[in-house]
Amino acid sequence: MTIQSKDGKITSIIGNACPKGIKYAEEEFINPLRILPTTVKVIGGELPLVSVKTEKAIPKRLLLKAMVEIAEIEVKAPVKIGQAIKDDLMGTGVSLVATRNIKRVDSNLRS
Repeated sequence: MTIQSKDGKITSIIGNACPKGIKYAEEEFINPLRILPTTVKVIGGELPLVSVKTEKAIPKRLLLKAMVEIAEIEVKAPVKIGQAIKDDLMGTGVSLVATRNIKRVDSNLRS
């Protein structure tokens, strides 16, 4: 698929196989969005990290800044799947949620 543009506006879209392709190309050109999967530090958990992702796609231009913000987050175990780790990530209105369970481990039992 090819997008032709002038002055930041789409003038034509060529090569789409279906009408959905046009909509996708327009969205990708104007405001590309991505789901952001990553990990967050866990305190007192059976694992040192928990996998997380944004609930919905966020603007692609915010991904690197979001990673800087996420790198500072620490969550205490236990962690449950779907638990909001950070609400309104980067002012997007989208939550960062856990994608797995992490059990709490008693620090006295660790070797």
